[in-house]
Amino acid sequence: MENIIPITGKVKFSITLDPGVWIFDDRKVDLLTYFSETKQEEQNEEDEIKKISAYWDREIQEGAVFPPTLKTEKTYEKEKVINGTFGMRLEPFLRNAEPLADATTFIIVTEHKEIQIPLEQAYEAVLGFSKDGKPLKEDGPVHFYFGDGSNQHEPITHIRKFIVS
Repeated sequence: MENIIPITGKVKFSITLDPGVWIFDDRKVDLLTYFSETKQEEQNEEDEIKKISAYWDREIQEGAVFPPTLKTEKTYEKEKVINGTFGMRLEPFLRNAEPLADATTFIIVTEHKEIQIPLEQAYEAVLGFSKDGKPLKEDGPVHFYFGDGSNQHEPITHIRKFIVS
């Protein structure tokens, strides 16, 4: 139970986070590159439709083509998961908790202190949950990174719970 992190306070739904299962989640991000990559804007719907349409046309005309390196790619992905340093954006979990309209502050409760940040800043945060393929047992279960990467080399550690107030 020490790896479970609750989100409580001024929320419609109190939820718990279990970072132990995030390794299987497709939403995870690679923390070694996340803050250095330039944020690419989402493609608009029209471009996406054109891309899918062109792919579908090719499938009809040429048939399905599987890359010859599919086995190699799967091996690489498996190795990346085993040795990777990953995080998960906090935003989807915070949205699921549905903070109340009068909530303005996000409190990070650690073993040693409480840190208050604006709620809007918490939506951009990333929670690190593995380093070099291993869970963060000694100073975890998660590390808190600000969305701008300003604390990338010194994240908030020893987190026990989050409170929306």
